[in-house]
Amino acid sequence: MSIETTPGELASLADKRAAGFGLEAPFYTSPEIYEQDLDLIFGQHWIFAVAEAEIPDPGDYVTVDLGPHSVIVVRDDDENVRAFRNVCRHRGSRLLDSGCGSIGNIVCPYHQWTYRVDGSLIFAESQADTFEYGKFGLKPVNVRAVGGLVFLCLADEPPADFDEVSELIEPYLKPYGLASAKIAHQTDIVEEGNWKLVMENNRECHHCDASHPELLTAYFPISRYEAEDVPPRLQQVFERYQEAQAELEKAREVIDFPNGDVCQLEGKATGFQISHLPLDGAGASFGPDGQQLCAKLMGSIEDPRFGDLSLHMQPNSWFHFLGDHAVVFSVIPLAVDRTLVRTTWLVNPEAVEGVDYSVESLTSVWRATNDQDRVLVEGTQRGVTDPGYVPGPYSEVEGEVDAFVTWYVQRIQANA
Repeated sequence: MSIETTPGELASLADKRAAGFGLEAPFYTSPEIYEQDLDLIFGQHWIFAVAEAEIPDPGDYVTVDLGPHSVIVVRDDDENVRAFRNVCRHRGSRLLDSGCGSIGNIVCPYHQWTYRVDGSLIFAESQADTFEYGKFGLKPVNVRAVGGLVFLCLADEPPADFDEVSELIEPYLKPYGLASAKIAHQTDIVEEGNWKLVMENNRECHHCDASHPELLTAYFPISRYEAEDVPPRLQQVFERYQEAQAELEKAREVIDFPNGDVCQLEGKATGFQISHLPLDGAGASFGPDGQQLCAKLMGSIEDPRFGDLSLHMQPNSWFHFLGDHAVVFSVIPLAVDRTLVRTTWLVNPEAVEGVDYSVESLTSVWRATNDQDRVLVEGTQRGVTDPGYVPGPYSEVEGEVDAFVTWYVQRIQANA
């Protein structure tokens, strides 16, 4: 199959995708389509960047690289979250090379043009008297903090539906106190697979029963099943899940937590899903048999058996919020067949490592799960590269994968 190159040709190829089936091989293997993904998907939509807790104090920053774009996400002196192009307005030098840190001002290493953390230029040596500082501040990037999660958009006109999505999500996130949480640990892994395969793998747990033994000690393998979809071998597990779901509903009522799942994964620019699921065993966390992993609970959560509030955002993130900690995931494309998966664990700001939690125990399940997923994604990348690959049909429990691919096709068609 020939490789499409222009946005119009890409849209035509997307039009050929059969409903309920995967994408053709070039969507995972073509460098040209990868470049279009960076422009039409990552350049036009709201992207999850960092947890607010990663930049707790004025001057704290994280740099985020998306293809050729580099963005500084920084907390200014008024404690607002801001984002700027990581490019000096003088000769174009990269300003900050480190992935994170803390600064008083942003100083260009080339000729020392100096910017406040609000982006304003305050020093530029040997300029004419007519030089206007106000015209050469850092170029801002659209940024929004939602319930302690920071999103950015590179487009001049970001998708307007993000306000509506924020209003829906924030009441669910507020009880966890994410903005003031403490970063307990963070890992980066590089998966040798296209970014869409990473996302598709996340969007279903059809593979969990066979591939994620650690995760299943606390996580029901049938959480996405309808009663009629449950195979006989999982019937007893499903009945236990229903009992745990009833207990979780009681716990929500006690603290007036929002009721109801929301699924808007396709059909709009900012696709998302939020759902609140019970955990198996003790029902508290990802410890052995669902045991609690951090002694201090998140935010205003009172009952450690508060299940897993799961948030999925298109195109590059997913989140798990539990009573005793939170885990946030971001996906950053590095090449057509290489993807960075960043995992960050957050705990109560008063929690003390070695007293209230251990990093080893807190991170054990998801470090193992991430590595197992890496193997699955890399195997799929090798498969879709094989000339024998033909897209197959999704099963009845892979609806979120279908929704992700449908959203991707819709957004390519809308922006091409």
